[in-house]
Amino acid sequence: MKGADNGPTQTSILGVRVDAVGDGMLIPTVLKLVDTGGGTVAYANAHVLNTCTQDPALREFLNAADLVYCDGNGVKLAARILGSPLPARMTGADWIWTLAEAAEAKLKLFWIGGQPNTTAKAAAKLRSRFPGLEIETDHGFQPRSGAGNTASIERINAFSPDILLVGMGTPEQEQWVAQRRKELRVPVVWCVGATAEVLAGHERRGPEWLTQRAEWLSRLAADPARLWRRYLVGNPLFILRVLRQRLKIG
Repeated sequence: MKGADNGPTQTSILGVRVDAVGDGMLIPTVLKLVDTGGGTVAYANAHVLNTCTQDPALREFLNAADLVYCDGNGVKLAARILGSPLPARMTGADWIWTLAEAAEAKLKLFWIGGQPNTTAKAAAKLRSRFPGLEIETDHGFQPRSGAGNTASIERINAFSPDILLVGMGTPEQEQWVAQRRKELRVPVVWCVGATAEVLAGHERRGPEWLTQRAEWLSRLAADPARLWRRYLVGNPLFILRVLRQRLKIG
């Protein structure tokens, strides 16, 4: 964790720092950020790290973030290949319930991202289990400038959340945060990917035995037209790039 005394150790994968946050420590680490001045939180998976090889601004954003955690078994494999194992793989559809439980009656959340009503449906599911949760939502198709963008920022700031969840996919969500971070009066801003889509039932995860080992297979089966290149081309390319790093080639 960037700048933290006695914080988790780190590993570098394709030029991106990934923090070695242990299982069960992600939410406590984020809550500590809320209490100690705030920060920016992001995740790393094979798609994100592949994108960084062609997008220096994304790589810079991640390396400047206060916490970047492992969100993919491909990243865990890469860390093992590089001789610096990561303790856990954590994905939003799993940790979101722990966050909601920790925030109930204590912290305010704002969730922006996804198609219209997607985050609203996801938030409703969280409230059904945790009725005392204070959470507001907006969709992720806000204009990047002009009155619509200003109104979106004003809605967030008026609600005064402790944590802002941003789920627009990579690199859009990271660009959105980078462009607006100084305007957002929010302690913690957290890039969360497609978590709302999963919670709202718009994306299927597949059986638990598969999601814990190769969730990309179930996502590919559910949406092959959109995701075939990301996984069938991207995953082997990612491992090749990691092997080149291990062998110090290029």
